[in-house]
Amino acid sequence: MPGKPPPALAAITRETERLGFTMASKPETGALLRTLAAGRPGGRILEIGTGTGLATAWLLDGMDADTRLVSVDIDATTSAVAARHLGDDPRLTLVVGDGEAWLHKQGHDRFDLIFADAIPGKYQAFEAAWRLLATGGFYVVDDMLPESGWPEEHVSRASALLDHLRARPDCRLVRLDWSGGIVIAARTG
Repeated sequence: MPGKPPPALAAITRETERLGFTMASKPETGALLRTLAAGRPGGRILEIGTGTGLATAWLLDGMDADTRLVSVDIDATTSAVAARHLGDDPRLTLVVGDGEAWLHKQGHDRFDLIFADAIPGKYQAFEAAWRLLATGGFYVVDDMLPESGWPEEHVSRASALLDHLRARPDCRLVRLDWSGGIVIAARTG
């Protein structure tokens, strides 16, 4: 069990189900994200793929008052759910727009934790996302285990990403085969 859920989680879950949004992060993934966020006091966190804000709620629940979270998603409908339930939190900046374009427009800012939960930052524009990760920072992706209904190309993309991360000299990683499949990579240089 992932522990006590964030306060807004139940309401976000109800709206997620009403929308029929099926790409939301699992509670176990959320609990892991909360733990990682708690280990980055005063840090900067990036979430690529807000969805309805389920993982966002977990991240915020682990953050201290000085940590900042930027969450980017292209879908205005799902992002509106996150905005309704989490948008008043001053630690959170919600961006509705193309994640790949957003990643390429970023300057020299660095993030201590990146949760790449969408195609941009995970399968497209990976190098742009990695460039934003601070040395010692964690890059986290989920949905790395095949599930029924996945398009065939998703399996090969997940495998290629894992191979790419393993080959990087500036990366140490662990693959966890639970909660849909999680990869945590630390940037070493």
